[in-house]
Amino acid sequence: MDDTLWHQLPTTFDHVGTSDPRFFDRYWFACYAPDGSTALQITMGAYRNMNVLDAGFVVVHRGKQYNVRASRSLGREIDTVCGPITVRPTIPLQEFRLTVASGDHAVHGEILWRGALPPAEEKPHFARVRGRVTEDYQRFDQIGTAEGWLEIEGERIEFRDWWACRDHSWGVRPRMGIKEPVTGPKVSLDQQGFAMAFLFFSTETLAGHVLFSRRGGEEGYVTGDLRRRDDGTVQEVSGTQLDVELHDGTRRFSECTLSASLSGGDRVGIHCSQLGSAIAMQGLGYSGGYNDRAGLGVWRGEEIVEFDTWDVSHPSVITYPDGRTNEHWHRIQPVTVTLDRAGTVDQGIGSMTLILSGRLPEWGLE
Repeated sequence: MDDTLWHQLPTTFDHVGTSDPRFFDRYWFACYAPDGSTALQITMGAYRNMNVLDAGFVVVHRGKQYNVRASRSLGREIDTVCGPITVRPTIPLQEFRLTVASGDHAVHGEILWRGALPPAEEKPHFARVRGRVTEDYQRFDQIGTAEGWLEIEGERIEFRDWWACRDHSWGVRPRMGIKEPVTGPKVSLDQQGFAMAFLFFSTETLAGHVLFSRRGGEEGYVTGDLRRRDDGTVQEVSGTQLDVELHDGTRRFSECTLSASLSGGDRVGIHCSQLGSAIAMQGLGYSGGYNDRAGLGVWRGEEIVEFDTWDVSHPSVITYPDGRTNEHWHRIQPVTVTLDRAGTVDQGIGSMTLILSGRLPEWGLE
């Protein structure tokens, strides 16, 4: 890459343009069986200023979640291989080969991920707290299909035309590699509350992504677009409204409807219903993942590989191998999608992250 004409900084490609240790550059892929029987995710991230490349692979099958996590020193390399996990872009912005080699872990396989539509950029993510930049990153999202094979505890699954999506994000985010510095008192979620919904979806006629997040009474962040699959026409999402039906006594949804206002003045309702078990993102290393519970981007030595199997058959509670349980807040749910646009109804599949934390009286959460 240093012998191309595409440098962005007066330095070589193995450096980034900030000394912030939280700088990251990360792939995330998801592939779901249409009947909800199996779901998989793969992620890989580089943290130049932490000297770390880490990666994760999960498969959810028959109510169990099989996890593989790896981390290594990055050095000056750009090779996207971390432990048994390899991510190879074979056609930029269109096709990837995802491989998990066999080993002591219970799952391995090979997946060919193909884009069905071009990537779509989100609005930039930027935030300050008491004058300090806490977020400054970019992400694009893409809908695709997947084919390949998996082996799960000796059972082989071959598949074609699974629904798939991915994102690629880079920049500075909180809780990457280091603990956030204390710059003053924090407002608790009990006082303020936090809601976030992030949906990838596609039907026969439309595809897209919708993301909103809001803390307390803030205006919040909204991004997204809907693309017609026949002619590529795009309308941006300008506003959202969320209605949810939760499993009793939990903050996990069984069904939800995301109503989106579009730039052309239209409004579309996207109804999502749970499809199989939700994926617990700790298994990939997110949100306090890894055995040390330190999360992503932490230097753990020259190379480590972790693996475990969790029971995720309950809609809310994760059961670990030692019998401990947890209602971890960061989970991603495969969904069936019913899209209603001016009375025209269409069916499809999607991937929904829905986080409802703290006091949120509009959804009956106190």
